Amino acid sequence: LTSLSFSCVRNSGICSCKCVKQPQMNEDLKEMLESNKESLKLEAMKRIVGLISKGKNASELFPAVVKNVASKNIELKKLVYVYLVRYAEEQQDLALLSISTFQRALKKEQLIEVIEKLLKDKSTLVAGSVVVAFEEVCPDRIDLIHKNFRKLCNLLVDVEEWGQVVIINMLTRYARTQFTSPWREDAMFDENNEKAFYDSDSEEKKGQADVKTYIMDPDHRLLLRNTKPLLQSRNTAVVMAVAQLYWHLAPKHEVSIVTKSLVRLLRSHRYIVVAFKHCYNLLSKQGMFEPYMKSFYVRSTDSTHIKTLKLEILTNLANEANISTILREFQTYVKSQDKAFAAATIQAIGRCATNISEVTDTCLNGLVLLLSNRDESVVAESVVVIKKLLQTQPNQHSDIISHMAKLFDNITVPMARASILWLMGEYCERVPKIAPDVLRKMAKTFTVEEDIVKLQTVNLAAKLFLTNSKQTKLLTQYILNLGKYDQNYDIRDRTRFIRQLIVPSEKSSTLNKYARRILLASKPAPVLESAFKDRDRFQLGTLSHSLNIKTSGYQELSEWPAVAPDPSVRNVEVIEPVKEWAPSVGKAKQSKSEDKFYSDDEEKEENASDSSSSDDSDSSSSSSEGLVLCFCFLVVITKQAFSLQPQSYQGNHTAWSGKMQRALFFRILSHTLIYSFISAFLMSCQVTTPSFGPMKTFELLHHMTGKGLSAKYHFPRQPCLYQPSMVSVQVILTNGSDHTLEEIHVGDRSPASLHIHCFNTIGEFLTVRSVPRCRAQDTCTSVQYWHLKLFCTKEDQFSVSIQPAVGELLMPSTMTEADFCKEQKKLLGMNETSATITMTTANTSSQTINKQVLSVANVGVAPSSQNNFHRFAGRTVSSGALVLVSLELKESSSALLTINTEKSIMASMLLQDLKQALTEA
Repeated sequence: LTSLSFSCVRNSGICSCKCVKQPQMNEDLKEMLESNKESLKLEAMKRIVGLISKGKNASELFPAVVKNVASKNIELKKLVYVYLVRYAEEQQDLALLSISTFQRALKKEQLIEVIEKLLKDKSTLVAGSVVVAFEEVCPDRIDLIHKNFRKLCNLLVDVEEWGQVVIINMLTRYARTQFTSPWREDAMFDENNEKAFYDSDSEEKKGQADVKTYIMDPDHRLLLRNTKPLLQSRNTAVVMAVAQLYWHLAPKHEVSIVTKSLVRLLRSHRYIVVAFKHCYNLLSKQGMFEPYMKSFYVRSTDSTHIKTLKLEILTNLANEANISTILREFQTYVKSQDKAFAAATIQAIGRCATNISEVTDTCLNGLVLLLSNRDESVVAESVVVIKKLLQTQPNQHSDIISHMAKLFDNITVPMARASILWLMGEYCERVPKIAPDVLRKMAKTFTVEEDIVKLQTVNLAAKLFLTNSKQTKLLTQYILNLGKYDQNYDIRDRTRFIRQLIVPSEKSSTLNKYARRILLASKPAPVLESAFKDRDRFQLGTLSHSLNIKTSGYQELSEWPAVAPDPSVRNVEVIEPVKEWAPSVGKAKQSKSEDKFYSDDEEKEENASDSSSSDDSDSSSSSSEGLVLCFCFLVVITKQAFSLQPQSYQGNHTAWSGKMQRALFFRILSHTLIYSFISAFLMSCQVTTPSFGPMKTFELLHHMTGKGLSAKYHFPRQPCLYQPSMVSVQVILTNGSDHTLEEIHVGDRSPASLHIHCFNTIGEFLTVRSVPRCRAQDTCTSVQYWHLKLFCTKEDQFSVSIQPAVGELLMPSTMTEADFCKEQKKLLGMNETSATITMTTANTSSQTINKQVLSVANVGVAPSSQNNFHRFAGRTVSSGALVLVSLELKESSSALLTINTEKSIMASMLLQDLKQALTEA
């Protein structure tokens, strides 16, 4: 709505309001809003939104604006909504009047219908927004996604960044409901399914009687393949979204491809790092980050929470091979001035000692050394961790318990003192001389200790009473008497319970029998766990995953279905383009006369050409978003003629027979006539006329690089034979070497969406210069390099690149001046790109301007009744989107260059090319 409103504001020309006083202007706007004419109301709302965009206060108009919320004019209603969003909070009472209208206008059923319609839109600008609306309104209606799944996968790369995040998260949930799990342990991957197709049933029964081959659904693979390039995105959220998609959907052995991209994000700003660290805590369990362990070393500039997260990752990465390196790193961290980080490091050391038994003793000895540290928090945390570690091996570390008892007087942190008292009581039989003495000291300071220390003192007294009553009976009674009158009721209750449990009496005789079994029972060793444990129950990257609790609006990831639903629901009926001339060409190729003008070899070559061209045409029709490089039929024939003709000049070859010469002549003549007929037919079908500008030739392959084979190309601006939506490219090949080149053909190409109509392989390309021509076409408006292994000989491959100029992706369009102005008014606002340029004196004449514009863009010249206006019109070859170019000459050789089109990226690129052509001498 916002973009629409500002577009409307720009169309209305509201800048003329500057000279009008604000109060008077408000009165005028109120009158327009209360008018009975929709046009006046719409004009008023455009001006009001324009005022808001300039930062002016328009809240006084709220009563007049809110009356129009029920208007049937959709454009007016959009602008009213924009105004209400801005001022509803300030005018809450008046805003309540419009609620009922909103409820009527925003019925869920109607919204779903709109969402369903917008999901079918092929524009990348729409895809992200409509998926956001889908997630808010009807996230459970996955039936709306079926027909649009493949389209969303293909559009994903071109969608704006935040739209990519929303689409990826939605497709993650969708995939978990439609595909079977790729994580089956008893299955083998066989994505191509070739073995299952060719092998006999008997072979399958012999080798794979019990193992079912896992075959990934093609749509599942399409999703993984199309999201993989987004790992190179500059947006952290996009990379995280792809990482969580691979974690939840990809086979286990493919998840590791996200590793480098996630490590790359570590170099970004420290506050950005926080969010994706949660993903690392899960991913690091798989050992994928072990080669990048140094990337997680803590830096002095890191904040405390970043340091803590890095500690978690390093702890998860620790194993027998790298534990020594990690422990050396931890020794440095313990000395940090950040007390919270130092305490977290000690906890990490304890987890490493628990997880890796080989280093338990080493970690314990290191923690004991920390007991003499000057920092009380370090000592306290060390005591707590040592207490937990000693429970795993109590018989082997009596000396450590004795050492801790000696340090007891110097330790003031309550948790640490309580931990030592617990150890004294739990293992009092192993330190029979030290434990009573510690109890004696605690009896003196019992009244001033913290509550947690008092509770452990009572427990120590009870245990010593049961094991060494002779030395501790009086001390125990004294401590129990102190606890009986303590201010804390927990301590009073614990004291009364202990007294009844250990001191024999008539009332507690039955319970007293079990006192030793209750207080001195063996206890299981504690498990040191990470604070991020069990977060994998939530989808990675969500707020619930970060907080480790289910938040409002969180949508659970479904379990993999045991049997995949019907994949045919994602099939979309493809309407094949009408081919008015292709069948005739095919018949001309396939027809065989009784005289057999063609040799057997040539017939085989043509049949191969037929099959390859038909296959490629099918692939191009099924994908409307790819780049297609098409080599024309007539060129193949011409090439063959040139490749045969030089034989008559070689002394070692016999002269042509009369029959062969006649066959070649009629063959060239017949195809020339067909080509002339087709060209005339295509030209008669188009309302456009070709634009004639200077021809620019570009070098495609240098003869030094091509080992004698050279190539040049240009754009002839002629209709392509295969489809009217194809841009022609002519390529000229030359053999400048001293030997024959064999098997020249087209090899691989990139991007992957580039499809090629290959010419027949040139069996022998002799030393005489030959000029086979070929044509190419582009079915989308994006300008990028076409990388080809275009000219592959028998021995070599030569990689070449063709970059189509943006102006060559257009076809000229003829229209009157009135039609031009009418269409231009429809393409204002965000669809208009303009720039003021300074033209050279030589480029100010009409003839020169037309020549310069036509040299850049394949457009048609539109008539203009004004001498200072020059207009040009064209359409994109692929989609037929209108492109209007206008040049308004002003004083002092300056001019206003304006381009109006829906293709904003194309407009900006074309503007730069035209600007360069018109400003150069």
